Amino acid sequence: MAALAAMAGASLFLMVGTALQFLRADLAWQQATMSQYLLGPGGLLLRIAYCALAIAIVVLAMGIYRQLSVHARSAAPLLLLCTGAVALAGVAIGDSWLPSIAPDFHRWFHHTCAITAFLCLTGGMVLQAWRFRLDPAWRSFFPLAAGWSLGCQGLLWMHALWPPAGQGWVQKLLIALIVTAMLLAGTWLWRAARVR
Repeated sequence: MAALAAMAGASLFLMVGTALQFLRADLAWQQATMSQYLLGPGGLLLRIAYCALAIAIVVLAMGIYRQLSVHARSAAPLLLLCTGAVALAGVAIGDSWLPSIAPDFHRWFHHTCAITAFLCLTGGMVLQAWRFRLDPAWRSFFPLAAGWSLGCQGLLWMHALWPPAGQGWVQKLLIALIVTAMLLAGTWLWRAARVR
């Protein structure tokens, strides 16, 4: 059940986020970050999709934690992923009312939540992938999970530190890779739950 819920939340976010790239003619998709789509036409739907994704991350992280053998479990990736999910929801919820009420605080809050979400999610992905190698049922997923999560971590730092990679399309690629990793992990969780 956790796997299906996580995959549904991730799929909803991908569908809404992709659709808005075509529907929002007022934004240049190459330069605009996903956050810019939270305001204006379709913003409410994207904020809902952000919150659904945040819930899906928590459900997936808890599902994997419960499914792994006791020896392979660790609270560190679970806490990082859940913290990242809360920060992601903070981005969406804060963007719903803070811009008009407290614009200066909104900029700080949005920036802090966004950075926290990216750092915690990619860090949690790396640590969770590392734990897969300790469970015989999950060990075969370790190479792809580790490579994918390290790739996301590398892309995050490239986006943050290398000015040519600071454009919106790079951020969107990173988000797409993170959400696709969720879909993969959801598939693996579903398979593992059927075997045990």
